[in-house]
Amino acid sequence: MKQLLLLVTALLIALPALASTQSGTYTWEFDLSTHKPGEKAELWIPYPVSNTEQLISNLKWEGTFSEAAVYTDRAFATPMLYVAWDKGIKLRKLLFTFEAERIEHVKRDFPQTSAELDPRDFDLYLAPTSLGPVTGEVKKLADKITEGKTSVLDKARAIYDWTVDNTFRDPDTRGCGLGDVTSLLRRPGGKCADISSIYIALARAAGVPTREILGIRTGKKSKQDVTKWQHCWAEFYLTGYGWVPVDPADVRKAMLKQNLEIDDPKVAGLRDYFWGRVDQYRIRLSEGRDIQLNPPQHGDAVNYLMYPFAQIGDITLDWLDPENFKYKITWEQ
Repeated sequence: MKQLLLLVTALLIALPALASTQSGTYTWEFDLSTHKPGEKAELWIPYPVSNTEQLISNLKWEGTFSEAAVYTDRAFATPMLYVAWDKGIKLRKLLFTFEAERIEHVKRDFPQTSAELDPRDFDLYLAPTSLGPVTGEVKKLADKITEGKTSVLDKARAIYDWTVDNTFRDPDTRGCGLGDVTSLLRRPGGKCADISSIYIALARAAGVPTREILGIRTGKKSKQDVTKWQHCWAEFYLTGYGWVPVDPADVRKAMLKQNLEIDDPKVAGLRDYFWGRVDQYRIRLSEGRDIQLNPPQHGDAVNYLMYPFAQIGDITLDWLDPENFKYKITWEQ
C-alpha cells in the first residue's frame, strides 16, 4: 500500500497543472466603400492558424470582393487573407469570422542543461530589423546586462528582468507602438510592441534567438468590441526544449493599471507569471518585422502584420484609425 501511495504521489508531482482555456468567435467587419471607387482597393488581414496553444476553426469570409485568397510571405511563412476590389466597385464589404480556442501557454520545466546553439540555424531570429539593431549601443547594453552569464537561459532571464525593471507603460503611445529600439533606449516607454522590441533586440544582441508573436486579445465577457485589443509578446529559443514565451510588456501594463511600484510583492508575482508563461486571453496572428506582403504592397515593407493593412491605389490607409479605415473586430463566447 505504501509503494502504491508513493507511486501515485510521484505521478501527481510529474503531471503539469491543467492549463486554463478560453474559446469564442471573432468577427472582423470591413467596409471600404467610402474610399475612392476609381482606384483598386486591396486588403491584407492576418490569418490565424492552429498550433499547440490554439485551435482555429470554421474560418469563413464573404463580401463583394473581386478576389480573395490566403497567401504567406516568403521570410516568415506568415499567412494572410488577401482581398481585392477592382476599380469601379462602389460597395466594398467583407465579413471574416473564425472560432478560436486558446490555452494558457506554459513552458517552465526547463532542462538542467541544454545543447550547444548553432547560430547558423537561427539567422532569422538573431538578425537586426529596420527598427531593432543588434550592434552598437544595443550590443554594449546587452553585454553589460548578461555579463557573467554563459547559458541561453540565464541570458534570456537577465534581459527579461532588466526589461521589466527599466521600461514603463506609456498609455499615450499610439496603437501598440512602433518598436523603434534606438529611440526607446533613450526613453524606454511605450506599449507592447515597444517593450517587446527592446527585449528582442537585446536578446538577439546577446546571441539568444528571439521572435515577436503578434496577436489580439480575446474578450472576457460574452460579447466585446476588441477592435483595438491587439497585443504582442516575445519568445526565445532554448535548444532541445523549444520556444519559451515571455511578456515583460504585460508586467508593465499591470503595474500601471494597479499603480504598483517595482518593489511591490505583487510585481514579483507578475514577473514570475510572465516568465515562461502567457495567459489564455490572446491568440497568435502572425510573426515577423519588415514584412513584404503577398501579393506585394506598394511602397516600403510593413513594420508588422498585427492590424489589417489596406491600400487604395498606392495610398496606405491608417490601420490605427478603424473608424475611418473602416473596420470592427468583435469577440463573442
